Amino acid sequence: MPLPHCSNPPTPQETAALRERYRLERERRVRPEGTGQYRATAAEFGYFAADPYAGEVAEREPLHDVVDVAIVGGGFGGILAGARLRGQGMAKVRIIDKGGDFGGTWYWNRYPGIHCDIESHVYLPLLDETGYVPEWKYAPGEEIRRHAVRIAEQFALYEHALFSTAVTSLDWDEAARQWTVTTDRGDAFRATYVVTATGTLSEPKLPGIPGIEDYRGHTFHTSRWDYAYTGGSPDGGLTGLAGKRVGVVGTGATGVQVIPMLAEDAGHLYVFQRTPSAVDVRGQRRMTPAEVGADRAGWAAERRENFLRICSGEHAEQDLVADRWTASAALLEKLLPSFRRHGEPDFEVAYEAADHATMNEIRARVAAEVTDTATAAALTPWYRYACKRPTFSDKYLPAFNRDNVTLVDTADTHGIERMTERGVVVDGVEYEVDCLVFATGFSVGVSGITSGQLPVTGRGGVRLLHSWAERGPRTLHGFTSRGFPNLIRMGSLQNASSVNYTHILDEQAVHAAALVAAAREKGALVEPTPEAEDAWVDVCARDAPDHAWFHAECTPGYYNAEGRGRPNGPTAYPHGAVAFHELLRRWRAENMGEALQS
Repeated sequence: MPLPHCSNPPTPQETAALRERYRLERERRVRPEGTGQYRATAAEFGYFAADPYAGEVAEREPLHDVVDVAIVGGGFGGILAGARLRGQGMAKVRIIDKGGDFGGTWYWNRYPGIHCDIESHVYLPLLDETGYVPEWKYAPGEEIRRHAVRIAEQFALYEHALFSTAVTSLDWDEAARQWTVTTDRGDAFRATYVVTATGTLSEPKLPGIPGIEDYRGHTFHTSRWDYAYTGGSPDGGLTGLAGKRVGVVGTGATGVQVIPMLAEDAGHLYVFQRTPSAVDVRGQRRMTPAEVGADRAGWAAERRENFLRICSGEHAEQDLVADRWTASAALLEKLLPSFRRHGEPDFEVAYEAADHATMNEIRARVAAEVTDTATAAALTPWYRYACKRPTFSDKYLPAFNRDNVTLVDTADTHGIERMTERGVVVDGVEYEVDCLVFATGFSVGVSGITSGQLPVTGRGGVRLLHSWAERGPRTLHGFTSRGFPNLIRMGSLQNASSVNYTHILDEQAVHAAALVAAAREKGALVEPTPEAEDAWVDVCARDAPDHAWFHAECTPGYYNAEGRGRPNGPTAYPHGAVAFHELLRRWRAENMGEALQS
């Protein structure tokens, strides 16, 4: 389904009316405490983050050995870094993760209905290298988790891995020119190089609902699904919910996938919604190897690059993926600085015209698929397309036509009012439920070294975040920082981003492995000069788009710190992932010495 062209753009009066509707709907949902409305899964709520999949964790002796590279994080970032480092000849690569196996978010998230919302043939990395061809256009979660294991096995990453283990500190030893890595299981081993790949959405969060501790029914978070209670599997068959009253809190990307599955098996399902998702067509189907050209060498890399180019607003002769992500690229690319470089005279007017067409189509879909007019009205999204992560489903909206599903809209009370021993109270009405499922997502940026959760001490006893306190983050390409030798970060800080983040992670892994290989060959440290850092921060700042207006007008969510907006500082490379990857390739060929110090 192509993105409709704005042959009849909205009149100034229509635009003004729509802006006012967006403002009013936003004000219904903004809470004064911002991100403080959520609770961490810690202390008395720590059981929500416990690992239900690892079984009994075996005791082991603490490690005090030496490895070539320590990688913090066993999701796709860490796995890809390990694979690329092994490809560069690094023998002893140790990946450390809190989970009981590789997979990261795909290890933790095993809820019913879980699928990737990016086409599997571009999302799953190293398909060319492993010879694997996904069966479905959008892979189910278990297939993705198994692919993570497949990569780890092929590149011998299990040999030195540590699971059910959290890194607690990283300390640079100048004399030894090594990092000391300590963990919560008593380990204190050394590593010549450290790569951090902790992700930005890794710690589950709970809503700070008054009385949440009083509820006496069964509860769990979707990232720790309790199949012992529900029965079934990610494919459904939740026989344990037969006859039970089930509540689910949250209607974001996870809720859109899990709610249709709960609706099939629960006695009655109450969906507690603050903000409706923009739900576009999914179009799930099986795909043959011939259909994706898997008989050609390099087919997956070609398809992945094609998807990235289109979603970055770059030219491509053909749309190989041809789904709603690539169809919406005409809208999403208008938020990129490159759009204005192409000569658009009135950025906001052009953006609003495209957004108007897209969101009207999504709103019309709700009215067409949901039979009850009041329910349809509550499910209709009134905000700009890129304010929240778009969702895709052919089952979500029809689920609300079932007699056993009740939508409870909480916008007028700015969320759930309170909880009791028996259930949930909204606008003075108590909804008694036997089980309450939290599909409330993850805290943003609370894990890893840039959040302070993992202390990093570099040369001269200086803490990483202390070194950034006055002037902000100082990096070269987002990977390395002066005073913290042989420490390489993966993530979007002063780096690039895309809707297909595994592609970004693989490019980062290639770059990290190249840095390590060059340093090892020259007997040097991976550490940029102050001049190189300054130049890169200037690049990120000089053309940074001013999106403050956009996020300030968006409905609250994790994109804009729950309505508080986002910092305007140089947090990412401003010209898109395609340009950034080309920049890195040229830099590796011509200027690698900027990151190496003797």
